[in-house]
Amino acid sequence: MLNLKFIQDNPDLVIEKLKKKNFNAAGIVGDIIELYREKNKLQGQTDQAKAEMNKISKEIGLLFREGKNTEANAAKERTSEIKENIKQFDQQFSEIEEKVNELLVQLPNLPHDSVPAGKSAEDNEVVKQDGDFPQLTENALPHWELAQKYNLIDFELGVKLTGAGFPVYRGKGSQLQRALINFFLDEARKAGYEEIQPPLMVNEASGFGTGQLPDKEGQMYHVKDDNLYLIPTAEVPVTNIYRDVILDAKDLPYKNTAYSACFRREAGSYGKDVRGLNRLHQFDKVEVVQIAHPEKSYEVLEEMVNHVESLVRKLELPFRILRLCGGDMSFTSALTYDFEVYSAAQKMWLEVSSVSNFESFQANRLKLRYRDENSKKPQLAHTLNGSALALPRIVAALLENNQTPEGIKIPKILIPYTGFELIN
Repeated sequence: MLNLKFIQDNPDLVIEKLKKKNFNAAGIVGDIIELYREKNKLQGQTDQAKAEMNKISKEIGLLFREGKNTEANAAKERTSEIKENIKQFDQQFSEIEEKVNELLVQLPNLPHDSVPAGKSAEDNEVVKQDGDFPQLTENALPHWELAQKYNLIDFELGVKLTGAGFPVYRGKGSQLQRALINFFLDEARKAGYEEIQPPLMVNEASGFGTGQLPDKEGQMYHVKDDNLYLIPTAEVPVTNIYRDVILDAKDLPYKNTAYSACFRREAGSYGKDVRGLNRLHQFDKVEVVQIAHPEKSYEVLEEMVNHVESLVRKLELPFRILRLCGGDMSFTSALTYDFEVYSAAQKMWLEVSSVSNFESFQANRLKLRYRDENSKKPQLAHTLNGSALALPRIVAALLENNQTPEGIKIPKILIPYTGFELIN
């Protein structure tokens, strides 16, 4: 959530910056400014009424002592009127605050100056590409056919048990999943992240804190009877560990990693690009989260990008890094880098990670602050997170890119985790 004072002090800047996200903020910002004027006016009336009531209250005792009972009783009636006015002012004040908050939560985060202009994924900027594309035979298979051939993933059984988008992994498919999870967690631990095992459902306050609620796109699964939400990513519960917390500046950054199942409705997803593991309703992911000092958060972002890059390199996958344009960024992000790996059999790039700096946007919702020894008032921290990594498309690329006439080769880094070198 954007800082209210920043909006009041820089309305034109907010409007101009949000144009890069293709968001017209003029109406909302104008309404916020007008409501804040009403709020200030109301505050002045309230202060004036309270001052008058205090003055009259002091006079009442004196009037009674002087025997001026009629005047004293009239003064008492006046204080009752003022109290009623103050009560009405407080009610109006609360209504204005509620309206301001309703407007504030509609404003996306401001994009960083380095974010390129653009409306869709086609306008994203490729900042790095590396790795050789594998040369496959003409009869190379896509991962969903490989999964069936080697009995790794049963998509039809998933439909039977739950529905489309809920695959069943089995045999060496399950072992490969577990190997990747353990590899990613071990690499995060080596990089200084503390491992967390979070709950898979969160309450409204947690969803609001990281910006998933209000759920404008209907992507979260909602357990209505308990008013809980299945997590779309471990970012939500892990970041909310720090909700309503004041940290010591000298302890920043805080670094956490977590493996979890993730749940997304993916409403409106269809077509050839969602076949197999390309887009699921339930999938596994290892997440990395950092709480950073504002002056250091972009250094932290670079560190997290380098961490994800090291993972795809160790898996020997051709990859590219994209800086997302304004139109393809999330509601909450200030700057996002996407990682894509090349899927040789499908001849397409598959997104496997997003690494983002949210600056103080989430922290403002979370009331996540830090206290510096040189500052009397706690300041908002910066939050960052990244996929390190999401499994489905990693698995898809590994199966497709490493297929040979003898079977599917396992990358060297994973062999100690899988216990086998070949799927055949």
